[in-house]
Amino acid sequence: MTANSPSPTVSESPAAEQAAIAAVSQRVVAAWANQDADAFADVFTPDGTLILPGLFLDGRDAIRSYMAAGFDGPYKGTRVTGQPIKIKFLDAGAAVLITQGGVLAPGETEVSDARAIRASWIVVKEEDGWRLAAYQNSPRDA
Repeated sequence: MTANSPSPTVSESPAAEQAAIAAVSQRVVAAWANQDADAFADVFTPDGTLILPGLFLDGRDAIRSYMAAGFDGPYKGTRVTGQPIKIKFLDAGAAVLITQGGVLAPGETEVSDARAIRASWIVVKEEDGWRLAAYQNSPRDA
């Protein structure tokens, strides 16, 4: 792609790139299922941000610390689910991924309306693959 080429779109981008971007959300799902704060934080770039209602975390270390405390506290035994609903390439090395999902309490198989969210993920391509530069979610029904 040259500097003057238009940004790729989902339909023009290789299926493998779309799958790799969508897999970023599944890496978060897997880290959460394992209650693994290190794996969760490692999905982010070193300077990645995590924004949740009432919360702003800046950097992988802050994200790791928050999730470790969460897995020992309010997130203990929970799982998350999320499915990509849109991918928009900003250029060959950056994209926005939109997902819908939420937190599953122990024993739940479907996300309750109260915990359903939509999320925006800004992902960037690094030497070792796609990483999360910024994540933000909001209630689906608010």
